[in-house]
Amino acid sequence: MGARAIWKGVLKIGTNRVPVRLYSAVQDRSVHFHILDTNKKQPIKQRMVDPASDEEVPKEKIQRALEVDPGTFVVIDEDELTKLEPKASRDIEIKHFVPPARINHQWYERPYYVGPDGDESAYFALARALEDKGREGVARWVMRDKQYVGALNAKDGYLVLVTLRHADAVISAKELPKPSGRALDEKEIRMAEQLVAVLEDEFRPEDYQDEYRERVMQFIEAKAKGQRPKLQVIREKRAPASLMDALSASLKQAKRAGGKAVA
Repeated sequence: MGARAIWKGVLKIGTNRVPVRLYSAVQDRSVHFHILDTNKKQPIKQRMVDPASDEEVPKEKIQRALEVDPGTFVVIDEDELTKLEPKASRDIEIKHFVPPARINHQWYERPYYVGPDGDESAYFALARALEDKGREGVARWVMRDKQYVGALNAKDGYLVLVTLRHADAVISAKELPKPSGRALDEKEIRMAEQLVAVLEDEFRPEDYQDEYRERVMQFIEAKAKGQRPKLQVIREKRAPASLMDALSASLKQAKRAGGKAVA
């Protein structure tokens, strides 16, 4: 792998141990702006100030606290937080294996590539087994003073470890409002099925770019060259009056774009 490893660990499966390295599988492509002084055009710093006096508060006078009730704070210092941190370890312990469908996409957070760190035969044997069996391993580990839960799976012969959200961070669909009003009629259902069928296709990631970022970067590059680019106003489309109108308009648009014919 040409990528640079960000962490080393050991996959622990029962009594078996497979040394591995973690690599970031995604990268931040957001536009990050600096904050400049209007006159000097130099970066400025943010400081902690007393909202009543607007005076700067020295670093040694700043404490962390959690508001447990309105106006009631529990103060906690760095030493106390350090003692509460999970015990450092390099073990990525696989608790059990489950079918991929058991882990909803709602749980997924951040993916990492997992590469071998010495024992390649054990590593690739595990990757092959996961692909052949169609299973994901549920893992627990500690990385940089933080405890993680993750799903270990195989992709194109390599292992991928995706961090999962904890149970108390995931909202169940059961908490959504119950459907109200009249029941859908067969015509609406049939039209919705036609819309799904006419738009059926393969997923091509290259078709889905960050258009806002591209517009921002093109605008900045033009200004850097001394140009004065014109800003294009993005007009909002008027919302259809009803579900039937929306489905009908979507079907017509999809067919004009070369979608599949629907019997």
